Amino acid sequence: MKDFRKLDVWQKAHLLTVKVYEITAAFPRDELYGLTTQIRRSCASIPANIAEGCGREGEAELGRFLQIAQGSASELEYHLLLAHDLKLLNDKDYVILGDQVCEVRRMLTGLLKKLKGNR
Repeated sequence: MKDFRKLDVWQKAHLLTVKVYEITAAFPRDELYGLTTQIRRSCASIPANIAEGCGREGEAELGRFLQIAQGSASELEYHLLLAHDLKLLNDKDYVILGDQVCEVRRMLTGLLKKLKGNR
């Protein structure tokens, strides 16, 4: 069992989630149960799956949850694109969040490669 809080990728994913919650708070009220929820859910799923994987036994289990986190990052990337295209997310926030999502995905890929190298 690893302490997820010590993983750089978890820390970045957590900060991304906090930022997403802050930015989506300004979304229209009628999107609360639509795109706002989808964005928040997919984003929070990233650090949550990293944490869950760290709580499992063995690197194979951790790897599985890191792959799920990668899927959530891809889902978030699409939801952010949709929010931007619908003019719910301004250009500046879209670029900032998009860059952070890409960084988290790269870090997840790197950690997965490291885990596979240990097997």
